Amino acid sequence: MNELIQEGFGLLVLGMGFVFLFLVLLIFATGFMSTLLTRYFPEVAPVVKASNVSAGVKSTVQVQDEHLKAVIAAAIHQHRNKR
Repeated sequence: MNELIQEGFGLLVLGMGFVFLFLVLLIFATGFMSTLLTRYFPEVAPVVKASNVSAGVKSTVQVQDEHLKAVIAAAIHQHRNKR
């Protein structure tokens, strides 16, 4: 019986060792791939274009923002009243 338990612990340590080794290798492989991708395919900075926004469009955006604020406030009020 003692021999069987020792063999079981041996298999346990061996299995956990392989899993640990695999996860460490996976971490290094992921870091290496990330380094390769950022070196050969750098992220392009987005170009911000200056746009001429007319006063009419600004007022429309402000009206939409006010409407959205009112809708959110009504939803919060309704949720709190349900309790």
